[in-house]
Amino acid sequence: MDTDLTTLKEEIACLKKEKNALVMAHYYQRDEIQEIADFIGDSLALAQKAAATDADIIVMCGVHFMGETAKILCPGKKVLVPDMSAGCSLADSCDAEEFARFVETRPDYTVVSYVNTSAAVKAHTDIVVTSGNARKIIESLPEDEKIIFGPDKNLGGYINSVTGRDMILWPGACHVHDRFSLEKIKAMKEAHPGAKILVHPECRKPLQLIADKVGSTAALLEFAAADEAGEYIVVTESGILFEMRRKCPEKTFLAAPAEDSECQCNECDYMKLNTLEKVAACLRDEQPEIIVDEEIAAKAIRPIRRMLELSR
Repeated sequence: MDTDLTTLKEEIACLKKEKNALVMAHYYQRDEIQEIADFIGDSLALAQKAAATDADIIVMCGVHFMGETAKILCPGKKVLVPDMSAGCSLADSCDAEEFARFVETRPDYTVVSYVNTSAAVKAHTDIVVTSGNARKIIESLPEDEKIIFGPDKNLGGYINSVTGRDMILWPGACHVHDRFSLEKIKAMKEAHPGAKILVHPECRKPLQLIADKVGSTAALLEFAAADEAGEYIVVTESGILFEMRRKCPEKTFLAAPAEDSECQCNECDYMKLNTLEKVAACLRDEQPEIIVDEEIAAKAIRPIRRMLELSR
C-alpha cells in the first residue's frame, strides 16, 4: 500500500476516535473512501444510520443533499462533508421556488419527493422516498390518491409502470443514469450472453425493459449476492462495483458504458470530488459544515420522518 495513503488512513482513524466521529459513505464513493468508512449504504440506509447514531460528528461522504438530510435528522450534531461542491445534477434539476409554484397549482395532490433533492424542496413535500422504498411507499397510499412525484422522471415512470399509478412527474433526471448507452449495453450482452443486466430505476425506460433486475443500489447488491449467475452488467454508477466485488469475489461485475464515453465506465463527477485527503482535512478542521435554515429544516423533517416510518 502507498505510504501516503497508509498515513492518511491512520490519521483518519485517530481523528474518528478522538472526536467520536462517524464516517459514512455512499456506494458511489471512491474505493479508498469506502474502505475507511464506518458505514456504507444507499440513501435510505444512510438516513436511517444518521437518525440512530450516537456520534458527535457525522462525516457524510456523498453529495450535498445527503449531508442536509443527516443534519435535518440530527440537528444537535455537527455534520461535515469533505467537499461542499459535491452537488447532485438530479437535485439541481428541481429548483425549490419553481417546484413550490408547481405544487401550489395542485393543492389537492400529495407531494412525493425523491431524497435526491434540496432541503428547500423537501420543505414543500408530504413524503420523501428513495429508490429503495419508493414502490412500497406509493403502494401504501390509497389507489385513487392524486400524486405529484419529483424530481426524477425515470424513477417516477418506473413506479407508475409497476404500480399502475398515474403520478404527475417533474421532468428531472440524473446526469449519470440518463446517459447510459442502450446500444453499447446490448453489445455487451451479446459478448457476455450469460451475464445478467442490473439496472437502477433512475435509468431511462428502454434500459429498464432489458433488465433482469431493476432496483436501488442496495437491491442490486442484494440480488447479485443471492443470484446464481456468475456475471453481471451493472447499469448504475460504477462505484457500486467495489462493494459488489467485495461481497461476491467469485463473480464478475462489468460496468456499463455511457453514450458519450470511450471507457467502460460511467461515474458521477460530484461523488468523485470527495477524496481521502479531503476526509482527513474536514475531520481535522471540522469544516466544511452543513448548515440548514431552521425554518426549512422544521418543514423538511416531517416528510423525512414519514419516509422512515413507512420504511419500517
